[in-house]
Amino acid sequence: MKLHASETPDFSSVPSSGETWTVGKNWYIYLAVVLIAGSIFLGCIISPPSLVDDVDAVHAQMARTMLTSGDFVTAHLDGVPYLEKAPLLYWMIAGCYEIFGVHDWVARIPIALAAVGLCWLTAAFGIWAFGQRAGFYAGLCMATCIGLFLFTRVLIPDVMVTLTIALAMWAFLRVLEEGEAHPRFWAFVMAACLGTGLLLKSLIAIVFPVAAAVIYLFFTRQLFSWGTWKRLHVFSGALIVLLIAGPWHLLATLRNPPYFVFTLHSGPGQYHGFFWFYFINEQLLRFLNLRYPRDYNTVPRVYFWLFQLVWMFPWSVYYPEVARLSFKPIDRAGRTRLLALCWAGFVMVFFTLSTTQEYYSMPCYPAFALLLGSAMAVGGSWVRGGTRVIAAISGLLALAMFALLFHVRGMATPGDISQALSSNPSAYTLSLGHMEDLTLNSFAYFRLPLLIAGAAFLVGALGASLARGRRAYLAAALMMIIFFHAARLALVVFEPYLSSRPLADAFLKSPDGALIVDHHYYEFSSVFFYTNRTALLLNGRRHNLEYGSYAPGAPDVFIQDSDFAELWRRPERYYIFAGDQAVSRLAGLAGPAGLVLVAESGGKSLFTNHPIVSGGGS
Repeated sequence: MKLHASETPDFSSVPSSGETWTVGKNWYIYLAVVLIAGSIFLGCIISPPSLVDDVDAVHAQMARTMLTSGDFVTAHLDGVPYLEKAPLLYWMIAGCYEIFGVHDWVARIPIALAAVGLCWLTAAFGIWAFGQRAGFYAGLCMATCIGLFLFTRVLIPDVMVTLTIALAMWAFLRVLEEGEAHPRFWAFVMAACLGTGLLLKSLIAIVFPVAAAVIYLFFTRQLFSWGTWKRLHVFSGALIVLLIAGPWHLLATLRNPPYFVFTLHSGPGQYHGFFWFYFINEQLLRFLNLRYPRDYNTVPRVYFWLFQLVWMFPWSVYYPEVARLSFKPIDRAGRTRLLALCWAGFVMVFFTLSTTQEYYSMPCYPAFALLLGSAMAVGGSWVRGGTRVIAAISGLLALAMFALLFHVRGMATPGDISQALSSNPSAYTLSLGHMEDLTLNSFAYFRLPLLIAGAAFLVGALGASLARGRRAYLAAALMMIIFFHAARLALVVFEPYLSSRPLADAFLKSPDGALIVDHHYYEFSSVFFYTNRTALLLNGRRHNLEYGSYAPGAPDVFIQDSDFAELWRRPERYYIFAGDQAVSRLAGLAGPAGLVLVAESGGKSLFTNHPIVSGGGS
């Protein structure tokens, strides 16, 4: 590894093996990382946008259902058992509801705190491994990379799982560290992380860190050392994992029989209980791409790998410098780099062989950040070149933002953004599928976000061009902070299209009546959260609710077209939420009574079967 004299770092703060690590002496670094991360993640929970349809509002409502029903073992959607996910995220959201009340911003608190905690942990890990400078840069990378921001916009537990995996990896290294004062404590921390991860994301929370640790032990020739396994306290650690995760898994199995079914085949109308669905179908068969029902899509493998450059932007430009670092496990820094390589490598290969979504690689982010922070602290020609790349990309993005602003300067923006979007339903099984709906004309609705984003990229371009080293990194971080808040404003513009809250508000102001939702629960999940009502699902027995709908005692909330036609003619008031593409079909079923429009927003409509007289009477 070669260093240029002008960029030779101060290694006086780089820790040596056995050196004591404390929080207190690095408080200013942690404060800086937490403030930067907090300005992004905590700064985006109180203001809009609302919870969006799909998994975002689904998880928020499941937590509320647990709180009101008192059943913290089996989650339910519209009364139907929901057996495919671990419950810790719901428990944490429910706890926040209990403290602050049921609000959409409250549902976001656990995710936001986990994101800030992950940034702090990455900085602490980096300081322990590489020194103060590299630790700060690692935390900076974690806080301001695109992927962590993008995939914490919805209520999914992946950032929490990433936090448990990162802490488990740090604890693993500390257990093996010669001179570590409390190896038993760190062995138990690792076990606690594995157990907690099980309650967040099931088996991958154990598979990823354990596999990375085993690969690391193999390369360091410790895999068959009895002393190594003795230090890891495997048996007592396994007991801790069972004590943390075992009770819920046992209760969920007992409350949702049959208990143990091992078939690899299923289909419509078949119900095999919690154990089969959660372990066999959701874990094994999903990995093999044989899960039923198949309600997901997969990102092409090449894109899955290339996207990592985007998710870690702007810091991914420094990857070439990472390749020049030492991965020899002869000191703490080398051991950490080697573990990070094993860690990220296993996760990426695992999903290359399985089904992939864009956010599945999030458990790699701390490993990438540690490697990048280490490279940024060392410096070198590739770092200088990477900074110039940031300047060039930021400059081009600034030009693109201002060019879009110029293009849409005179365009009218009638109604909401749905008027200018295309429709690509086949892409919606991917987490970023709605991005394909954007058209050139739709950017007329984003004038303010475009202006702020353009200014952000201009700051980054100038900072990376005129500054070097830490100042250039801080300029890039500032660019990302400003850009993320521009992105938040863009999501506000998208809100009518992605969320059904305007329709839910219209329903709450209308005369009382029963609810019907056209098609799947997820398509109007925000309606359930903002109205806190149950509904009949028209042709909705599919995807995530299909399996639980066949459970013994599951409510019959599913209706067909003939049922809808009969209900719509009754004297009682009914409302139906539907996408605009379904209006002609529903009008044919409604008969002479027709569809009385209550409200429309974002390409979706709310209808009732009887006119609403002035003043809100029936």
